[in-house]
Amino acid sequence: MSAKLSTCFFSHGFISLNHNSNNKNNVVCYKKHVNPRLLFVPSRRLLPASCKMRRRNLSSQNMRPQGNKPPSDQIPESAKLQPNSDEESEPENSVPNSEDMEHIVQHETTYEDDVNTRVDVEHINEQNLGTVSVSAIETNRDVEHTDGQNLDSLTLPAVTKALAINRDGGEQVSGVQLEDLIGMIKNAERNILLLNQARVHALEDLHKILSEKESLQGEINILEMRLAEADARIKVASQEKIHVELLEDQLEKLRNELIHRGGSGKSELQLCENQNKISKEEALLARDGHVHSLSKEVDSLRTENLALKYDIQALKSMLSNFKGTNERMVTLENERSFLESALKELESKLSVYQQDSSNISTLKVECKDLWAKVENLQLLLDKATKQADQAISVLQQNHDLRKKVDKLEESLRDANVFKLSSEKMQQYNELMQQKMKLLEERLQKSDQEILSYVQLYQESVKEFQETLDSLKEESKKRALDEPVDDMPWEFWSCLLLTIDGWVLEKKISSSDAKLLKEFVWKRDRRIRDAYMACKEKNEHEVISKFLCLTSSQASPGLYVIHIAAEMAPVAKVGGLGDVVTGLAKALQKKGHLVEIVLPKYDCMQYDSIRDLRALDVTIESYFDGKLFQNKVWVGTVEGLPVYFIEPHHPNKFFWRGQYYGEHDDFKRFSFFSRAALELLLQAGKKPDIIHCHDWQTAFVAPLYWDLYAPKGLNSARICFTCHNFEYQGSASASELASCGLDVQQLNRPDRMQDNSANDRVNPVKGAIVFSNIVTTVSPTYAEEVRTAEGGRGLHSTLNFHSKKFMGILNGIDTDAWNPATDTFLKVQYSANDLQGKAENKAAMRRHLGLSSADDQRPLVGSITRLVPQKGVHLIRHAIYRALEMGGQFVLLGSSPVAHIQKEFEASDMFIIPSIFEPCGLTQMIAMRYGSVPIARKTGGLNDSVFDVDDDTIPHQFQNGFTFTTPDEQGVNTALERAFNLYKNDKASWQRLVQKDMNIDFSWDSSASQYEELYAKSVARARAAASRT
Repeated sequence: MSAKLSTCFFSHGFISLNHNSNNKNNVVCYKKHVNPRLLFVPSRRLLPASCKMRRRNLSSQNMRPQGNKPPSDQIPESAKLQPNSDEESEPENSVPNSEDMEHIVQHETTYEDDVNTRVDVEHINEQNLGTVSVSAIETNRDVEHTDGQNLDSLTLPAVTKALAINRDGGEQVSGVQLEDLIGMIKNAERNILLLNQARVHALEDLHKILSEKESLQGEINILEMRLAEADARIKVASQEKIHVELLEDQLEKLRNELIHRGGSGKSELQLCENQNKISKEEALLARDGHVHSLSKEVDSLRTENLALKYDIQALKSMLSNFKGTNERMVTLENERSFLESALKELESKLSVYQQDSSNISTLKVECKDLWAKVENLQLLLDKATKQADQAISVLQQNHDLRKKVDKLEESLRDANVFKLSSEKMQQYNELMQQKMKLLEERLQKSDQEILSYVQLYQESVKEFQETLDSLKEESKKRALDEPVDDMPWEFWSCLLLTIDGWVLEKKISSSDAKLLKEFVWKRDRRIRDAYMACKEKNEHEVISKFLCLTSSQASPGLYVIHIAAEMAPVAKVGGLGDVVTGLAKALQKKGHLVEIVLPKYDCMQYDSIRDLRALDVTIESYFDGKLFQNKVWVGTVEGLPVYFIEPHHPNKFFWRGQYYGEHDDFKRFSFFSRAALELLLQAGKKPDIIHCHDWQTAFVAPLYWDLYAPKGLNSARICFTCHNFEYQGSASASELASCGLDVQQLNRPDRMQDNSANDRVNPVKGAIVFSNIVTTVSPTYAEEVRTAEGGRGLHSTLNFHSKKFMGILNGIDTDAWNPATDTFLKVQYSANDLQGKAENKAAMRRHLGLSSADDQRPLVGSITRLVPQKGVHLIRHAIYRALEMGGQFVLLGSSPVAHIQKEFEASDMFIIPSIFEPCGLTQMIAMRYGSVPIARKTGGLNDSVFDVDDDTIPHQFQNGFTFTTPDEQGVNTALERAFNLYKNDKASWQRLVQKDMNIDFSWDSSASQYEELYAKSVARARAAASRT
């Protein structure tokens, strides 16, 4: 008979397991380090012979050659299983007697109807111990759920018993009887029950210990009460003793006076008084005797008190054994040792009934491991069920392949009949492999040809598109160059006379007049359009518009320099860095020359800078009454030329490990602003526009007009953009002198003096006053900051300079934020194919451990800084409300990684309940990725999110859900409407998602508005210069 299950289960698969049952440390180590999954991992060599499929002989006289397998899969036929102690083992390849042979044949016929598929037992890779290999799979029988506490109901998978066919046609049968396996499992169950009884006894002892602990605690409480009473009595007795000692001192004094006065012949009256005193003293002495007895009692109480204290200390020491964490661990260790002793007793009892000591230790390990197996049986059965389903699906897919294998087996049998040699079969196999290789090579060649055709097609499409674009541009140029015939000659004559009048009145220069006359002579469409656009405007605006034509004719574009503290992705803290990069790239695409000047921070993302190098030149700039040198670095970021200024200042202004938040930020950025202008001056640059951003570079405006325009840097107009009026950088007026500005001249109400304090200066106010163009990041926010509530103290200044102040909505980089090409997404998708978004949503749920039982549950997302401006209390309320309505919520408070697209692509809705929001980019990015925004109507949110239920808004602009009041009721209303549309009208929701993804939030429109502002400002400056 074959070896029993105990040997099969535990002869392989453990890690550093010592079978010595007396070594407690090894048992503890085994419990800590052995994964319960390993107990169910079978090995190829553990399986009995009955669990293997019959082996096909590769000789020319028998079966077809077996497929190539790794050496680890081959099991030597001489391998034997370890015998059990109570039965004699038989070799695996021994020949059974006739009765056993008949019994096995009966079982073979019984199982033959149930087993539909025979597969070889696959070798389990030791590096993938979590996978369970199934020896035989029944395709027509479901895997039954097995309760972990009822081992009698376990049903073993059907085991195919194969027969090895020898040359003489005889069959050898080796295997383990099903009844033997069930008997072994029942024996293991009995041992587990014994272990459970031992654990129950251990728990009862633990309860006894706890009850004794409670009784000891009660005794300690009683003794503490007695101790308190004794202390009180001691205090009273000590007070009485002190009083008695005072009386004794007085009595002693009286006695001394009597002795001293005894021989002096005092009067009887004095004697009577002395007698009275003596009688009183005797009474006191009698009382003293009582006090003496009290003192004895006090002493006895003290001794009793000391005894009680000792007892309490002893009891407290006993109690501390239960209170301390370390003593508790000792107690637990004692309990564990007690359990181990109980296990040893069980081992001694088992040794009486077992003969072989090695098999007994193995059986003990089996009992321990079987308990863990029973606890994890449900999980393992579920995994096995899934794997069985997968295997069934694979078997179904390979059904045709099995038919072919059966045909090959029939052909092999025919070959055996006709005694064909195995060499021919091998040659045939090699020939088939060669054919397969040829087919694979042909397939690869065809794939390459198809790829080349696709590339050629793409190139042809690209060439066609370029040709089409060039034709369009040529047609536009021709349209511009062709003379306009729809206007009478009187119109052009009038224009010529008007231009001549402007020249005589010295309103324009003769060179500009010459260019304008050429436009008139050619009957150019542009001058006609400019005149028609300015027909109702005053003469000054008409001249500015005409001079724009001359500037565009003279140069291809404007020269714009941005001076900023941030630029994405090299130095990004908030939205400022995105705006600087996005606007600069959009202007560059429109044909303008754009440069950027930044501080050289030590914490920049240097890997995002290409061709970074230091120039062989130093720029000296004034600060705090001295000249400091600055090293200049150049490089390209996102295709833009960037200058980095590294100050050689002892305070190391930009080597602090962070961008903002230092105590001397006012000095740091005022130094940088002057150094940047010094760079432009010494480099001989003549920009048309100098664009500065936020309070960090707001110093550029007053520095330019007060110090650098007189030095020759006078070609530029200053544009200032404030991205958030909450941050104004105000400081003491005395600090303004460090960068060389005149404090007395600038600390005035109409210049840089802060509107809330006369002794402070406000850089943002100074930039508003001294700039030619002032912008903010959205039209609605521009209206809000002109009110007392939203202006943060600058509303009066903004209203005074309202003619040069406007709001332009920011854009986003649609090339970087594109779900169709985003490599950080698991699956790319587009508005026309939203299947990838659903797959990304499922992947996000799995990654975060969210329930995926209902795929249709809406997922709400939020990415924001957790500051009061962003409405943190409303986000918290939205989380609970979304969960109440059956949704899920994902919040990202801050992210050290720039690539946070996963939350955009996974969420169905995106909530932005800001108290105020200058512009906001997350709502645009969310819509780009198909996440419908839920936003409060404020600032840039009001300019980019329009409610789907607002009939006053055209249907093509409705793209989200909005609410007005920043309270919980407003959030509830918008959130409930979004959930209702998502759950009840899937078609409308999908159309809304597709509409949001197709909205153009690129920088093209915003850059055009900035371009128009730049051109008008430059034209006005040139007109003013021509008049002077």
